Amino acid sequence: MSNQVKEFNEYRAKMNDLILSKDNLVIKRLYNLDANTYAAGALDVKTKEMLGLVASMVLRCDDCIKYHLEKCHEAGTKTDEVYEIFAVANIVGGTIVIPHTRRAAEYWEALQTS
Repeated sequence: MSNQVKEFNEYRAKMNDLILSKDNLVIKRLYNLDANTYAAGALDVKTKEMLGLVASMVLRCDDCIKYHLEKCHEAGTKTDEVYEIFAVANIVGGTIVIPHTRRAAEYWEALQTS
């Protein structure tokens, strides 16, 4: 696993553990709702993760982009599919998404070596 991927996952897990340890019911419910949203249903997990990636790119959330890229990778998304996702996000979000696309491309490459 690349250092970039490892560091992101370790930090995310550490902070999620800290946040959830405070036992706030609303936050726990939000985390649960998020997890359930991406479970298989009428749409499969891969499709939902690709939708999550587009939304994250348009909203310009780098942590969210990394998370959904990793989930897309786990779901078997191919590089050509990822770049079509990038294209949709850039058309919807405009040129302000380009810097996030650069970081997303870098993280996707890191995932390929993991």
